[in-house]
Amino acid sequence: MNNLLYDTRRKILQPDELAPLIRSRQQAGERGVFTNGCFDLLHLGHVRYLQDARSLGDFLILGLNGDDSVRELKGPGRPLVPEMERAEILAALTCIDYVTIFTEITANRLVNLLRPAIYVKGGDYAGAQSDTPDTNRLPEAKVVQAYGGLVRLIPYIPQHSTTELIAAIKQLPEQS
Repeated sequence: MNNLLYDTRRKILQPDELAPLIRSRQQAGERGVFTNGCFDLLHLGHVRYLQDARSLGDFLILGLNGDDSVRELKGPGRPLVPEMERAEILAALTCIDYVTIFTEITANRLVNLLRPAIYVKGGDYAGAQSDTPDTNRLPEAKVVQAYGGLVRLIPYIPQHSTTELIAAIKQLPEQS
């Protein structure tokens, strides 16, 4: 097996495998950063967001919505890319240290299990008008605040979303 492929795949862990690693690293003084999302059709907005998230701590954990939760959140026909392929693509990014897939609509249970020092989300998703998240739109913030973690918002990069990308693709003329 290709060593690079092995290195990428070993970054993809089950939540119960990941929890003791996170706990150990944080007990050693490292600050874990956690973010989550669907990441269907990876684009520049995603990459910049993930790099910014990683810069806030010592390691980055990405909670990836599984296929069923993406379908429930985004509607029929989504995701376009299956969860294991999305996980492997994301794990190939150097800014991401760990990827774990979760099946629920929110990452509440996963955040509570992993207890990262910092929880990060994009300002567009969080419904933020300032640096303070709207906890009605960002339920994970309540979980993080309850155990004393920090919540940080990263500004949205306009015209860089999967939904916009899909809409642009649909507008392309048919090729024969």
